[in-house]
Amino acid sequence: MPGKPKQGPKPTPSSPAAPSLYWTPQGMQLLSEPAAEYHPAPRRYGAALGLKCQNRSELIALLRRGLPVSAFERLQAEIGISAQTLAHVAHIAPRTLSRRKRAGRLDTDESERLLRIGALFDQALAALGDKAAAQSWFQTPLRALAGQSPLEYADTEPGAREVEDLLGRLEHGVFS
Repeated sequence: MPGKPKQGPKPTPSSPAAPSLYWTPQGMQLLSEPAAEYHPAPRRYGAALGLKCQNRSELIALLRRGLPVSAFERLQAEIGISAQTLAHVAHIAPRTLSRRKRAGRLDTDESERLLRIGALFDQALAALGDKAAAQSWFQTPLRALAGQSPLEYADTEPGAREVEDLLGRLEHGVFS
């Protein structure tokens, strides 16, 4: 038939497969066969906060008690921002933060907001593969987030979900 495209020979089991795009831990790569199966390290909840929770039950119990102030300080250092900036994004007033530092613990709501920001930073670190790149991305205004940085946009739960979706698109090579 004149309009039908010609098809090349089909690969046989003995012939090498044509290279195809495959997702690997290093990103999208052109390979002749899928990369070896990828087994990520076991998930550690709250890594950017310095938490050592191995499951959600441990994390929930810790959040209910309130995170130690050291988790706030650890996240501040991980992201590379001032305490004032992190407190603003986590909706913790400066005087409240001073009281929490004296008491040594954040309350449950503050802990949850801090965890939300830390989890997004952990995801940015996993997606971008480098702490400096994650710090830069997290603080750079983006058109996809109405000209705000991911850190600023994540100050509410819906904003955090949008940042999470954007990171998912980046991880899967979808232009955003």
